[in-house]
Amino acid sequence: MTAISLGPSPARRETLARRIRLLVTATIAYNVIEAVAALTAGTIASSTALIGFGLDSVIEVSSAAAVAWQFSARDHAVREAREHTTLRIISVSFFVLAAYVTIDAVRALTGTGEAERSLPGIVLAALSLAVMPFLSAAQRRTGQELGSASAVADSKQTLLCTYLSAVLLAGLVLNATLGWSWADPIAALAIAALAVKEGRDAWQGKGCCAPTAALAAAPPNDDADACGCGPGCACCS
Repeated sequence: MTAISLGPSPARRETLARRIRLLVTATIAYNVIEAVAALTAGTIASSTALIGFGLDSVIEVSSAAAVAWQFSARDHAVREAREHTTLRIISVSFFVLAAYVTIDAVRALTGTGEAERSLPGIVLAALSLAVMPFLSAAQRRTGQELGSASAVADSKQTLLCTYLSAVLLAGLVLNATLGWSWADPIAALAIAALAVKEGRDAWQGKGCCAPTAALAAAPPNDDADACGCGPGCACCS
């Protein structure tokens, strides 16, 4: 008879938990630096999108810190008990970001402020666009194997930073080269829309991959379905 496994072994779970702790530590360290740089450059250039990007970095720190708190517990049962609270923290952080960026973008579009060119902002956006996808992908894979919705949700927070970097870079370059100052708040509104979507998904627990009964001898999960779950996994709703 073929052996049945309900998920990673205890030893494997501990390995994955340690990996998540390392990844969130790296995420926190990078985002603290990113937040200081973006908020400083955004204030100097009166850039709504840059300030929004800096605030996203602050929120990403709070999100990663929540996951770090969850996985600071050595006992697997305690980590699972903290999952719901961690997801709520991550979700609310998305909504807070969306609210602030929307208000500030509308203010800029109504003519009460105009963004200046920002070369430091362009460099920062390009750097984040290069770094964030790797952190996000590593944490998402680890969270899916572990069956942790909060780790996957935090990886989406990091992935959102990649999207923000691309949108921000486009807006800053258009403003710098063509003088399209309106591109900055429009980019900020796109950031807000993405944040609302990810916040809703985190609140509902979407994007996680909870292990179900699977063949122990099954090969690693390479093929995922439409919601990101592969064989032997059931998507959370």
